[in-house]
Amino acid sequence: MKMISAENVTKTYGEKELFKNISFTIAEKERVGLIGVNGTGKSSLLKVMAGIDQPDSGEIVTPKDYTISYSAQQPELNAELTVLEQVFAGNAPILVVQKEYELALMKLGKSPEDSAIQQELFEIQKRMDTLNAWEVNTDAKTILTKLGIEDFNKKIGELSGGQKKRVALAQVLIQSPDLLILDEPTNHLDFESVKWLEEYLGRYRGALLLVTHDRYFLDRVTNRMFELDGGNLYSYKGNYAAFLEAKASRGENEAATIEKQKNLFRRELEWIRRGAKARTTKQKARIQRFDELDSQLANVKTTEKLDMSLSGSRLGKQVFELEDATKKYGSQFILNKFDLLVKAGDRIGIIGRNGTGKSTLLNILAGRIPLDSGERIIGQTVKIAYYTQESEDMDENKRMIEYLKETAQVVETTDGKTISAAQLLERFLFPSFTHGTPIRKLSGGEKRRLYLLKILMSEPNVLLLDEPTNNLDTQTLTVLEDYLDDFPGVVITVSHDRYFLDKVADQLLVLKGEGEVDSFYGNYSEFLEKESAKPVHENGSVPEKPKEMKPKKKKMTYKEKKEWEEIDSKIESVESRLEEISSEMANIGSDFEKGQSLVEEEAKLNEELEYLIERWSCLSEIAENE
Repeated sequence: MKMISAENVTKTYGEKELFKNISFTIAEKERVGLIGVNGTGKSSLLKVMAGIDQPDSGEIVTPKDYTISYSAQQPELNAELTVLEQVFAGNAPILVVQKEYELALMKLGKSPEDSAIQQELFEIQKRMDTLNAWEVNTDAKTILTKLGIEDFNKKIGELSGGQKKRVALAQVLIQSPDLLILDEPTNHLDFESVKWLEEYLGRYRGALLLVTHDRYFLDRVTNRMFELDGGNLYSYKGNYAAFLEAKASRGENEAATIEKQKNLFRRELEWIRRGAKARTTKQKARIQRFDELDSQLANVKTTEKLDMSLSGSRLGKQVFELEDATKKYGSQFILNKFDLLVKAGDRIGIIGRNGTGKSTLLNILAGRIPLDSGERIIGQTVKIAYYTQESEDMDENKRMIEYLKETAQVVETTDGKTISAAQLLERFLFPSFTHGTPIRKLSGGEKRRLYLLKILMSEPNVLLLDEPTNNLDTQTLTVLEDYLDDFPGVVITVSHDRYFLDKVADQLLVLKGEGEVDSFYGNYSEFLEKESAKPVHENGSVPEKPKEMKPKKKKMTYKEKKEWEEIDSKIESVESRLEEISSEMANIGSDFEKGQSLVEEEAKLNEELEYLIERWSCLSEIAENE
């Protein structure tokens, strides 16, 4: 079994130490999600693992034939190549042998009787068999199509930024490496593409290490989580929901200053439990056990929660109205005699395939793009704050606190209290010792977080958000969602992030292309559920569901009662051994034989744990009915 190990790895960026002496292993078929606040070094760690950057100390250990493919958040592509040429431009073995095969065929075409060329082609064909490279061309075209790229002969220089990102993603997916490293793979993907990518990675045979803000994607794709926090790396078994549970539990033993963050994690887990319908038995059992932890913590005194209910400006009854709104680019309609009424308190999500004009509609509402015909009416009391995909120009020599104070020294909450700029920086995950940091020293994600905070400090009553989840970490998104939950004004957001839309929007505008816009009242998951429901009858009607027979109440047998009494201790024992294995694997170094033994033991214990939790859930239902 192949695995990659990081041994006592340290990396600094300028004067900032990102992580110090971290060690871990990633085994075959592990799906690892890496999370942490922007600026903690997630992308830097990915680059170190991919061999693109070197650690200051420590090393990355792999077997000799171990292959790694890396998709960067901002890929560097050759503008002169076509889409298909770029996809095959890598140095992965499967791509190299494909190019060698094409060259050998060309040489054989010129000299068909040359025995040396015939032998060369024969050897290449054997390598093609070994690497299963015969279908790589077809696979590449299929992957590109699924990611929304259909013109394979188009030059890279003619593509949009989002299209380039998808080409770069396709380039690494066809390489089938031992470790696939993806930095924000869902950026610029619409729902259909994200869904396909989830399914593709679910079938992937190698290991996966990824950074993403898409929490549904994390929840469905990963089986292990890494968290970078304060220069340390913490490992959690399970997906994003399991991480939230473990994070809240770990927070109980940490300093009181982290209490407000722990509460956010607990609230988010509570929400994901309410909102998600298709939970596995294993997850249900874990969530039930988390509830027990939550009740135990109910009597623990916590630090006072910083109120983020900023007062905003008074908003009258009239907000936005579009009448017969029409907008075209060339021959393509974005809006065609479209009517819209936005009322106070509305929470609207704008969705649709790439290229249907979502950002254009937001710009029209903001008054940045004029209509070709029709009318845009805006209320007199409306005060707009517009978070765009591109940050405003920042004076990078200014310090963070100075940048915020340009907007306001303090802002008022809905209950009449005031919050200083420094307090808001802390609320948005900037520790007090960083407030004097010049903006030029911030990471891209940190700059986006600072830009978002400045917009919120302007005390708007209408928020327009264009892809706010891009380049923001999951913790910042949790803070933003907490703020929006109490925000008294109107929120209109363009987003492809299902999790964010489910939490923020209760109605949707669905851009279908050619100026057609549908309205849907409900959240994004409800919309997708409605869209995926297939009619049974030819006339499109759905037959009534047969009435379900109520199951008879079942009583526990003597054997089941005994099993019920012992099952908690068995679960604790297995989980304890899994924690020991995780610790041992982080310190095995290059002893691959020991590593393989630990991985095999871990796999068996995980199967046992899954069975025990499933039995726990089943027995608990019987116990409740007695």
